[in-house]
Amino acid sequence: MVKRNRMNRAAAVCVAAALVSVAAPAVTAGAQPALGAVAAVGAAAAATPRIDLKVLVVDDGGSSVDALVAELTDTGVPFTRIDLRDAGRPVIDAAFLADTVDGRPRAKYQGVVLPNENPFGDGSAEAAALAAYETTYGIRQVDAYTWAHPGVGLDYTDSGGYAGMLDGTPAAVTDAGRAGPFGYLAGQVLFEDNSTLIPESYGYLGRPRPGYTSLVDAPVEGGRASMVGTYEHDGRTELVVTFGYNRYQRQFRLLARGIVDWLTQGVHLGQSRNYFSVHVDDVFAPDARWNPDLNCTPGDIDCAGGADAGNDIRMTAADATYAAQWQQSRGFTLDMVYNAGAGEEWKAEHGGTDALADRLVADRAQYRWINHTYTHPFLGCVQDVSVVPWKCTTNAAGATQWVSRSEIAGQIRDNNNWAAQKGLPVDRTELVTGEHSGLKTLPQQPVDNPNLAPALAETGVRWIASDNSREPVQRTVGPAQTVPRHPMNVYYNAGTAAEMADEYNWIYTSAADGGSGICEDNPTSTCLPVPLDTATGYASYIVPQEARTALRHVLGNDPRPHYVHQSNLAEDRILYPVLDEVLTTYGQMFAANTPIVNPRQRDAGAELARRTAWDKALADGKVTAYRIGTAVTVKAPTGVTAPITAPEGTRKQMLLGTAAWGTAYAGNRSAWTGPELLQSAVTLKLPS
Repeated sequence: MVKRNRMNRAAAVCVAAALVSVAAPAVTAGAQPALGAVAAVGAAAAATPRIDLKVLVVDDGGSSVDALVAELTDTGVPFTRIDLRDAGRPVIDAAFLADTVDGRPRAKYQGVVLPNENPFGDGSAEAAALAAYETTYGIRQVDAYTWAHPGVGLDYTDSGGYAGMLDGTPAAVTDAGRAGPFGYLAGQVLFEDNSTLIPESYGYLGRPRPGYTSLVDAPVEGGRASMVGTYEHDGRTELVVTFGYNRYQRQFRLLARGIVDWLTQGVHLGQSRNYFSVHVDDVFAPDARWNPDLNCTPGDIDCAGGADAGNDIRMTAADATYAAQWQQSRGFTLDMVYNAGAGEEWKAEHGGTDALADRLVADRAQYRWINHTYTHPFLGCVQDVSVVPWKCTTNAAGATQWVSRSEIAGQIRDNNNWAAQKGLPVDRTELVTGEHSGLKTLPQQPVDNPNLAPALAETGVRWIASDNSREPVQRTVGPAQTVPRHPMNVYYNAGTAAEMADEYNWIYTSAADGGSGICEDNPTSTCLPVPLDTATGYASYIVPQEARTALRHVLGNDPRPHYVHQSNLAEDRILYPVLDEVLTTYGQMFAANTPIVNPRQRDAGAELARRTAWDKALADGKVTAYRIGTAVTVKAPTGVTAPITAPEGTRKQMLLGTAAWGTAYAGNRSAWTGPELLQSAVTLKLPS
């Protein structure tokens, strides 16, 4: 049986709150100022001040502030955003920034993000209020994007610096940067090179003056000059950034974690990881092949060429051996999303033997396995394929005809039973339906198959995959939560690099250049200036593009899996160059303390679910978090765990003694944290 895929190509004790207490880290030579320094700054106050764990963002509408807002949002750090363009905005004065709670002075923000060093203008009362606030409470400030000048601790660019385009610039973390907030990076911060299209990066490189410590620099004529650094003056400290960026650019994504850690002095709500998982769909099944003459895939509903028997793409035993070896060499695990029944059909049609299945089953412990249904049928409405595009079949009364609950449950159960017979380590709570069917499919099927949720309940499914290009937000389907997956532009119907480039040309070139013209009619697409050479285009153009897109997800704290198809591990094995580029580039960018996290489907789903609950608690104003001296307290609704990041060496107070807390990552420790059994509070203590 040849699988016909019509996917989008682009395509418990009850407590009222959790309490977290954290002691402050010691100040060591060369380290960033510790929390203890904050208490010292406010020592003149009648009582040690309370500092709320929230960031103040002053926004002028620029892309650099927007990028920092995106990082705070994606990480789970609470913030208040003041729009300078809003005539009715609050005035930033002493009362806005601080007050008194229970007789104790309170600083309402633990850090301040400004568009530049002084967006209010010279002599501004708001600038003076911020300066006094930062000095009194030891609050740090990030200047999101400014120019090199003495006011931020740098010489002008005409004194051994540079001003201009930075695309392709080989910036690097300095020794101070590695010892400070950017210790999770391996060294180089290579700016993306868009100079062949539209240059995107402009900035200033300046020589440091007294009080300025360079954290990231780049080569200039006669030496190096700074583009990120700290400027200490008048009892305040600013992080100065002198290049422009947006939330998607790699150079920002590399530095974003460190900027937040610096701003919050290493203790904040929220956490971040670099995730990368790859699902290989249709394992054991064959996939239909792209036809370059018809410019479609024979056997698909929208292809007039009819079936193309015997020309399908399927892995061989040698391909399976290579997959296992590749995994071992890269230290990376693939998720095999399997259709056992489709494999059994292929076996029956080919003499009753299947060397591929034998090899994969023999190597079963080396992979993760996910149920993809037994024979990969469409599990939504009953399709009427006599028309193009297809439509849902209706009865005489006009009601939609649906695939039954028993059919859906049977497809799930039969695949699980086959796996049990073969000893495959399958988690029955995970499911990927064929083409993500059963879930709503626009425009033909605007709602889920009403029989899907009962079938999921019957078979114990708790995590069902969805297509991120259609449904990027997790939602509930009966007893299950969706796990959106990123489709990779490595097509299901391509086994060779030439086929891949030919189909890519059809989609991404104009009609005048022999393409479909889809790119001209789609506002989210861009046409290729000239068609790719089918002999070289995959390696020279598509692989770098796809690796860049995948890395953007990896660096964006995005746990959503990516998905491809077994055909991409067959014949030319076109998936591996993309994965190799992602993993190799990542290894060059990050230190060993920041490995890629490779979650399985259920873990990605659980991460998204925790974030949804946390974001709602923040939006509803039901999280209270603050520090008083060396202790941090976090209160959240019952049942909501809080993501917390704190310095390495932090330990958790138990009923008797302490225990290691959190997971070490990127030089810190972090975890989703709630109260222990019989405790209404969680206390975390840092090493002395």
